[in-house]
Amino acid sequence: MTQTFLPFPRKFLKKPPHSPRTEPRRLRIALYSHDTMGMGHMRRNLMISQALSCSELQTNILMVTGARQASAAQMPPGVDCVTLPSLRKKSNGCYLSRSLNIPVEDLKKIRAQMIRASIAAFDPDVFIVDNVPRGALSELDATLWDIRRRGRTRCVLGLRDVLDEPEQVKAEWHKAGNREAIHHFYNKVWIYGDPNVYDAVREYSMNSDIADKVSYTGYFDRRIRFTQHQEHTVKPSRAELGIPDGRFVLCMVGGGQDGACLTEAFAQATLPVNMLGVIVTGPFMPAETKAALHRMAAIRTDLKVIEFLNEPTLLLQQADCVVAMGGYNVVSEILSFEKRALIVPRINPRREQLLRAERLKALGVIDLTLPEDVSPEGLSLWIAHATRYPTTPEVHAQLDFGGLSRLPGLITEVCQCTQ
Repeated sequence: MTQTFLPFPRKFLKKPPHSPRTEPRRLRIALYSHDTMGMGHMRRNLMISQALSCSELQTNILMVTGARQASAAQMPPGVDCVTLPSLRKKSNGCYLSRSLNIPVEDLKKIRAQMIRASIAAFDPDVFIVDNVPRGALSELDATLWDIRRRGRTRCVLGLRDVLDEPEQVKAEWHKAGNREAIHHFYNKVWIYGDPNVYDAVREYSMNSDIADKVSYTGYFDRRIRFTQHQEHTVKPSRAELGIPDGRFVLCMVGGGQDGACLTEAFAQATLPVNMLGVIVTGPFMPAETKAALHRMAAIRTDLKVIEFLNEPTLLLQQADCVVAMGGYNVVSEILSFEKRALIVPRINPRREQLLRAERLKALGVIDLTLPEDVSPEGLSLWIAHATRYPTTPEVHAQLDFGGLSRLPGLITEVCQCTQ
């Protein structure tokens, strides 16, 4: 039977009448993170979202993220996320599709349209962009122009404490047109760090137009977040993770994409008597590496491998000492809890982790070894010394960890900016 297409009646084509609000509109905040290597950008935005949702500000918060793990994160009321199809970054800095077997340009179009539609529909008061002013592959361009045309949303660029070596950053920013993007589209630049560790304005020779927009937030104190969000999160117990009571040393490699060398050396290290070794692989570690680690753990009684934790803070808080790569979030968390730590920084495709670790080592708050110097024997010696002579680094006496507490005031400040 042939079906006849019936056009919509004219009454459905008219705009619905405006209905007055019954209560004041909550402050709408959107956060974007491109998430092409590891989960640091997403985790940082999640912390910001959680801190703002628990503040005196009345907020609705939408995260737009390229890390699918965000959808599994436990979020407080008033926070939700849109997950983009994933990109990944190769060691040479080039982007590829992580899962879909399509050209990267096609993936960029999908992501760009999703971002644009989400921001247009959500209509945020504040849009916080993590690390990349124009987004991965310039996928934010259309969204930023939309925001500028509407003239209502205030934009913030959030930068970690260290980006890369100064000459590399200057070259990349010039090629990507980042300075022009910050000038045209951003009201404020937040640097999530302490200038006494790394003064990005000076190191990267930011011109006055950008420098005048900069506020250093301080690092984020994970102890505040850990207690503040107890009611919104269900943290697995040690028993549920298969970790018995007693002392343990923790090995963390962020997303795990390039954590094979460190975790395999750790899995072969000799641990002190009655000391357990716990490896958290991260979700992006190659399957063959994870399989090799599980085989090593199967023949040891003092080694446990956990593939992924949405909330690794519980383990880090209870660890006796930590061996880790040098990403911003992992290091900030280690410092927050003043843990004795050996940092093995990534040196490719960026030297950001090395620069951060060198500055922190000079302050005496971490130990440092280079990736090429990592060995089971070296890790065995460090763990033995760290557990035999436990000392608590004097972190909070030296570094500014007031970032989470300052965020509500910074949001209020940016809302008062003229366009």
